[in-house]
Amino acid sequence: MLSTAEALATLLSAASPITGTESIPTLDALNRVLSAAVISPLDVPPMNTSSMDGYAIRTADLAATGNRRLPVSQRIPAGHAPEPLKPGTAARIFTGATVPPGADAIVMQEQTEAAGNEVTILHSPAPGEWITAQGADIRSGSIILPAGTRLTPQALGLAASVGCAELQVYRRVKVAVFFTGDELTMPGEPLKPGAIYNSNRFTLRGLLEKLGCDVTDYGIVPDKLDATRATLREAAQAHDLILTCGGVSVGEEDHVKPAVEAEGRLSMWQIAMKPGKPLAFGAVRRAAHEADAATSAETFFIGLPGNPVSSFATFLLFVRPFVLLLAGMQTVAPRALSLRADFTQNKADRRNEFLRARINAAGGLDLFPNQSSAVLTSTVWGDGLIDNPPNHAISVGETVRFIPFSELLN
Repeated sequence: MLSTAEALATLLSAASPITGTESIPTLDALNRVLSAAVISPLDVPPMNTSSMDGYAIRTADLAATGNRRLPVSQRIPAGHAPEPLKPGTAARIFTGATVPPGADAIVMQEQTEAAGNEVTILHSPAPGEWITAQGADIRSGSIILPAGTRLTPQALGLAASVGCAELQVYRRVKVAVFFTGDELTMPGEPLKPGAIYNSNRFTLRGLLEKLGCDVTDYGIVPDKLDATRATLREAAQAHDLILTCGGVSVGEEDHVKPAVEAEGRLSMWQIAMKPGKPLAFGAVRRAAHEADAATSAETFFIGLPGNPVSSFATFLLFVRPFVLLLAGMQTVAPRALSLRADFTQNKADRRNEFLRARINAAGGLDLFPNQSSAVLTSTVWGDGLIDNPPNHAISVGETVRFIPFSELLN
């Protein structure tokens, strides 16, 4: 069997960013991936600004005369251009307003006493006090968001702060999904003897949509070779990836494997992981374009195991980084935490285990009592996965590697 690291490295080595890009409004770019760096055309802030409500002064005026009672020569709200500060005067100023030329410090209003058109300065400020200098945050010409950045709400705010109304992004990754198994039933339909509700359809579609994919759902495909091949051919024409769940073993009723082999190429991997183990990776041929019949592109194919926790875990650990690389991201590995195990697991498994656990009030980890690959409850109860190496029993108090779902679901 392949190790988890070997399987992941092989899978990711096949992925490269899609080439299609588009320019979209910054307001609509949440979770999209930049195809071009954002370079600031200006300094931020674009001028010296006040960090406080108070009074702008020349520190030399206080030092030279010792006079702390100054006439107020102007009032400067945010968004208004000030006049140069007259020597021997103060300017009433508000947070975010432009510091007038000639002023070199702000005295917060709590350290002053105002009376009529004069103000008494009760504090001796240092030059630069409570002034945010021009370019203190961003310098003109600097890269503020590199290509490959997935755009968070704060990244959109940063782009907007330098005046970017539109952003150049990769197009969405197009993923086709379908599910095989005559036993599968959709919620709302009567459950026949031997049938189960198709939970994987809801989980996997949700995971893909959360990654920002453009998803085409072909639903439940009959357990027939011709039907499976026809769905693969159709899905291959306009998608970057085809994702299926179940039907990739060698049983007589498992038609995905022979269908993909007939329509393209397929590798079946046995991965030393629990839950998971079987993973199919390959590609389905696209029909050659009439204008260039000598060439034919491919659409990637990934087949996940059918058990609900197995498909969930293998998606997070393998499909997620693969899709993010296709989307144009450069860093796709989730960040892990080192946390204390507040449980004992005496039985070591020869495979790399991914145990559902959650963080307790004491900052340690509790283990879900049933780690079966069929127990979907554990994925809702848990906060993430413990990445437990092969042949390793866990003792209470031991530090383990924990990958939060907050890292794996974004």
